[in-house]
Amino acid sequence: MVDGKRKLAVVKTTRSEVVRPRTIKPRSRRRPVSDEFGLDPEFRARAMPLFRVLYERYWRVDARGARHVPKSGPVILVSNHSGALPFDATMIACALEEGRYPRPPRFLYDRFVENLPWIPSFYKKAGGVVASHENAARLLEKEELIGLFPEGVSGLSKLYSERYVLQPFSGGFIRLALRFGAPIVPVAVVGAEEIYPLVGRLKGLGKLMGAPYLPVTPFFPLLGPLGLIPLPTKWQIRFGKPIVLAPPAHLRLDGTAVRAMAEQVRRRVQTMIRALLLERESVF
Repeated sequence: MVDGKRKLAVVKTTRSEVVRPRTIKPRSRRRPVSDEFGLDPEFRARAMPLFRVLYERYWRVDARGARHVPKSGPVILVSNHSGALPFDATMIACALEEGRYPRPPRFLYDRFVENLPWIPSFYKKAGGVVASHENAARLLEKEELIGLFPEGVSGLSKLYSERYVLQPFSGGFIRLALRFGAPIVPVAVVGAEEIYPLVGRLKGLGKLMGAPYLPVTPFFPLLGPLGLIPLPTKWQIRFGKPIVLAPPAHLRLDGTAVRAMAEQVRRRVQTMIRALLLERESVF
């Protein structure tokens, strides 16, 4: 009996010797992956409160339909463009954030912005990307949400008498949507066309400054820097149901087919804009 107990004791001792406590190493803090286009999440978070003031107090934006924007996978927002300066992109971003959308939209901006002082750096840190087919494709490869203004500079340079009449859409976003299977979400913005009532364009002076034109409004350049203050119009933003394109089965995807599809999307956005114009009671 004594030997048996001793054996048992030895076995227990042996087991306790074999099982050693595991050393828990402290977790290493992972550095955030840097964005190849310059998005700085901390900078964007610091800048958003300023834009929320414009969104909630100054332009009093009424935004609806953000639930239509898919929360994952490659997605293309397609919106009308206006306002002489691209405040529409920032207000769309605020509308998505208000709807607790989980990722920042990556809006593509025109190349001429690269010629302007300090603005390109701000755009990039906030999530903007220089507009090109290659950059858009790279973002969609990474399953990002991108924002496009297919009217291009023509949308920004519309005169007050031409407001809310959409210019022809370039078809690059159609090829991107088909290539990556990305749904297109139409977005209509009303209110931005009146923040800078454009009555003229000084193209010569604009080119000297690296821009397509210098805007002429009732307040600029007459009032100098004060003329650059946007008017406190009332904004409306609507996100439409996603459009999922299918390549034509019986036709080759040539320029004619692409233009036809782009025109269909343009008409959808134009219809949404007209509906918003009928709803609003006043510009302010």
